[in-house]
Amino acid sequence: MTRIDQFESVFRAASKPRYAPGDVRLDRILVVTDLDGEAGRRYTARIMAFLGGVAGIDSAEWTELHGEAETVGALLEAVQNHRPDLVCTYRNLHSGSFRWPYTLGDHAAVLTQVTDAPVLLLPRPDDDALDEALKNTDRVMAITDHLAGDARLVDHALAFTRPGGTLTLAHVEDDGVFERYLDVIGKIPEIDTDTARELIAARLLKEPRDYVDSIRSALTDAGVTVTDEVIMGHQLSAYRALVDKQGIDLLVLNTKDDDQLAMHGLAYPLAVELRRVPMLML
Repeated sequence: MTRIDQFESVFRAASKPRYAPGDVRLDRILVVTDLDGEAGRRYTARIMAFLGGVAGIDSAEWTELHGEAETVGALLEAVQNHRPDLVCTYRNLHSGSFRWPYTLGDHAAVLTQVTDAPVLLLPRPDDDALDEALKNTDRVMAITDHLAGDARLVDHALAFTRPGGTLTLAHVEDDGVFERYLDVIGKIPEIDTDTARELIAARLLKEPRDYVDSIRSALTDAGVTVTDEVIMGHQLSAYRALVDKQGIDLLVLNTKDDDQLAMHGLAYPLAVELRRVPMLML
């Protein structure tokens, strides 16, 4: 390696993103169900209790659509007309496919991809775990495979963490992808495989940990405890295990991908499998 290469590597290693808090506004909240009016209002009351203590929720304007917007097009038109800062709904809206828990249903899937507003995806009203799932937001987890620099994800997770609660920042590096690249490196004589394994793994985990440190520094007066889970693992099973282990009340994750129409990364399989965990989908 030349001196120029060494200098460039040191410079790049020293350059790292730092977290700067941003505002999350919840002025208008839209609740969409396929229930009749009275049942719908009871469900809205549950949501309001669940979000009690969330930043700005007390002054929010709530709008309810119960049994309306039966088609996807009608739902998107309603969202466009109301221009909410948050949409609250549940899986398999206006669909009987909840009997086969393998999809989110057309309404929820399209809503998360087309609208700019975050979608709070909640357990269904007929879920026997609803009371347990909608207690509070004391334990919030933000998950990503690229934490460093994702200030919007952190901002929303922080805003939805109840004062005095715990915000966990989870970053899982896919060990399958890592091992595939190490297998290729092992076939290149000029590169020491053991050294590459050690140094690359350390660098992959150092960057999100450094970002978490900058988050803690910026949130000293936020009134929440910030913890982190920065690990290597099989992403889907690792996130699922972390959620179960910590008894997470709300999961915050990105769903949009600039490079594709489909839902971002692991968002869809997690949303399908963790049906009893409320999710804030950005």
